[in-house]
Amino acid sequence: MLDYVGLEADLDEEERLIRDTARKFVEDEIADDIGDHFEAGTFPTDLIPKMGELGFFAPNLEGYGSPNVSETAYGLLMQELEACDSGLRSMASVQGALVMYPIHQFGSEAQKEEWLPALGQGEAVGCFGLTEPEHGSNPSAMETRAEKDGDEYVLNGSKTWITNSPIADVAVVWAKDRSDDDTVRGFLVETDRDGVTTNKIDDKLSLRASITGEISLQDVRVPEANVLPGVEGMKGPLSCLTQARYGIAWGAIGAARDCFEEARAYATDREQFGGPIAQFQLQQQKLAEMATQITTSQLLAYRLAELKERGDLRPQHVSMAKRNNVRMARDQSRVAREMLGGNGITTDYSPMRHMANMETVYTYEGTHDIHTLILGEDLTGIQAYQ
Repeated sequence: MLDYVGLEADLDEEERLIRDTARKFVEDEIADDIGDHFEAGTFPTDLIPKMGELGFFAPNLEGYGSPNVSETAYGLLMQELEACDSGLRSMASVQGALVMYPIHQFGSEAQKEEWLPALGQGEAVGCFGLTEPEHGSNPSAMETRAEKDGDEYVLNGSKTWITNSPIADVAVVWAKDRSDDDTVRGFLVETDRDGVTTNKIDDKLSLRASITGEISLQDVRVPEANVLPGVEGMKGPLSCLTQARYGIAWGAIGAARDCFEEARAYATDREQFGGPIAQFQLQQQKLAEMATQITTSQLLAYRLAELKERGDLRPQHVSMAKRNNVRMARDQSRVAREMLGGNGITTDYSPMRHMANMETVYTYEGTHDIHTLILGEDLTGIQAYQ
């Protein structure tokens, strides 16, 4: 696998084990079938407990069954899962960074004990309800409301483009508390409560091997004990997104690396004009540029891991890495598809599937343009948006 400047030579034993375990899991359990799942628009839900057994859900958290592995190890895990498909990484990323993380960081002890072991083992599935039909890049304008009624809250609103929602047991829903000046709060909403519906979104042309849906809340009553007590305001959901974007910055490298390996193998095997197409300068230029761009993104991801480990990582750092690495994967997957010629448009090869997936990853968890503006503000001190 492409590691041109030998970054993996510095991995410790645990990091190597996690990388190899994830790589073997993909090879043994799903690699042969992922194209079929993409074509059918399905996610291999039978793998969720297996992923839980292997510790793929939030292993960088501490306690409640999570082993507190290094941030590099967590990044490598996301990389290997997305080398298979963005849908596989998205499932694990949402479960860990967007559901387990806020419960671990902001939840009560009772909430942690109830949900973290079950989610970590894959015995329960979670989803993260922030985006709304009319509010994507501006989540602070959310219309979902919660109103105190005795020792309960009544929730009304809708969320959309929610990974895992149709199969979720619990949703982390962000809503404005009408009883307290519209302060944003997080609520743990069991999806079997009266008034909760989680319809699946079909007809996607990207991220097809992922279950995406909506969350509709119609007079849904939850006890006050279901409120995340440790945070209020937009700091809650935005801090979760920083965790998830960190994983995406690593995961996109996996998708790009897989495209590179497919293209390199094809170029050395495919013969035209009396020899492998890898003998031609144009093909070598494409491979050289792909390898350079992937390596540059790897260096950025490894640096992020160092900053995260020592507590110096800022959200703007993650914005830069998410923005750069996803754009890189989007661009290089297209180059890989070119190299495969007509064969590259089939599900027998991965680049066009990765290319389609990257259109979603380019958009979700903060669009490319929004991350550009975040960096622009950080660099100039001038905010270009309200």
